[in-house]
Amino acid sequence: MRFPTFPTIVRTFYTFSNYTARLPLQFKALQPVTRGTVLKSMPTIPFLSNLFSISAATRDMSYPVQKSDDEWRAVLSKEQFRILRQQGTEAPHIGKYDKHAPSTGVYTCAGCDAPLYTANQKFKSGCGWPAYFDNIPGAVTRHTDSTLGMERTEIVCSNCGGHLGHVFKGEGYQTPTDERHCVNSISMKFSPEDEGAAKSKDSKA
Repeated sequence: MRFPTFPTIVRTFYTFSNYTARLPLQFKALQPVTRGTVLKSMPTIPFLSNLFSISAATRDMSYPVQKSDDEWRAVLSKEQFRILRQQGTEAPHIGKYDKHAPSTGVYTCAGCDAPLYTANQKFKSGCGWPAYFDNIPGAVTRHTDSTLGMERTEIVCSNCGGHLGHVFKGEGYQTPTDERHCVNSISMKFSPEDEGAAKSKDSKA
């Protein structure tokens, strides 16, 4: 049997996760036993357990901004909560900041407004998500993420632990670090007037 390619697995997982997350409540209520049985059976199959498990590193680490899930839901949209607090991923090429290319300004965390990236750290990668070759010093924390059956480097906001995306190295981009911070647009806001604050933080590092 021919094993499906990785892009096919990712697309299937993304479609499945988004579909089940958006099912109307009345349909979810009709199948509690089926859904529970499937989820409980996954850990008995090593591959599926790794494929669908959620990294616990973000939950286990303490961050300056602490809120309960209910408190986060009160200040975030449903999609922001799914991505920032549940390690979700938005579809490629649809994000607000994918093709955003300002000359100045700062990208901040959508959850806590902490500065994350400056405009001059952003570059065009063509990957479908906003890409940055570096972050404001200390603004981003890295974790090992073993979901989807592989090991990647997850990046989160150092102030609130909100999931931003993943960082990849050695892809050959002509940037100072040869890194690509692949960030969900919905995890961020943009503040054109905050560049000075970010520069100040850079100078103290």
